[in-house]
Amino acid sequence: MPAKTTKGPRARPTGKRIRESTNSPTKGGRPRDPDVESALASLKRLASKKYRDGMARYGIPSDKAFGVPVGKMQKLAKQLGRNHELALALWETGWYEARMLATFLDDPERVTSAQMDRWCRDFDSWAICDTACFHLFDRTPHAWRKVAQWAKSPREFVRRGGFALMACLALHDKEAGDESFAPWLPLIEQAASDERNFVKKGVNWALRAVGRRSLALNEASLALAKRLADSDEAACRWVGKDALRELSSQKVQSRLRS
Repeated sequence: MPAKTTKGPRARPTGKRIRESTNSPTKGGRPRDPDVESALASLKRLASKKYRDGMARYGIPSDKAFGVPVGKMQKLAKQLGRNHELALALWETGWYEARMLATFLDDPERVTSAQMDRWCRDFDSWAICDTACFHLFDRTPHAWRKVAQWAKSPREFVRRGGFALMACLALHDKEAGDESFAPWLPLIEQAASDERNFVKKGVNWALRAVGRRSLALNEASLALAKRLADSDEAACRWVGKDALRELSSQKVQSRLRS
């Protein structure tokens, strides 16, 4: 579930304004590294006003965005290669595409626990949240510890990050056993009543991902989905019914039994 976006469309900054912004110092007042300037210049060349204006349809803020499709950002990341220092510097610029690029460039082994918390607090859309979790955070040594920590946060996109990370680990960590995922079901049940749209969808994603891991987890997840579907709370019912449809489908059941 990485990248798409929404907020009302806003006027795209003029070329002059973008140049002034990208040449400004970092938050700490330090001049930008030439590599950062080069990466930002590349992103500007790839930008499209039409794409930027359409970001609002997907709930992605566009007030500090160039308007670059995700595929083009990924292609640029492959050209640049892994670079932890550049990723850190790009994140500090605050530009949407620079932060997306940072998640593709960073080295998971060099990402610290403090960095994950810092970036997570900066999340302002499901797109950057899910992309960071899907392409970077779930491969770090700290991923498993962050799930419960973030899933209990009162902040919308931090909490979303906890459940997005939960889903990404369920999708990508092929070595983990059922015992690693079963303790997350109570966290999912507790958060299912959160009516905030991006939290609710993150909880649903996590439940579906865990329920596709194995027959045992599918059975436990289906039981939870049924309880939620019968709830008096609207958010719980939506999470439960949507998960129930997928986890009980013939496609999922056949794959788990094959």
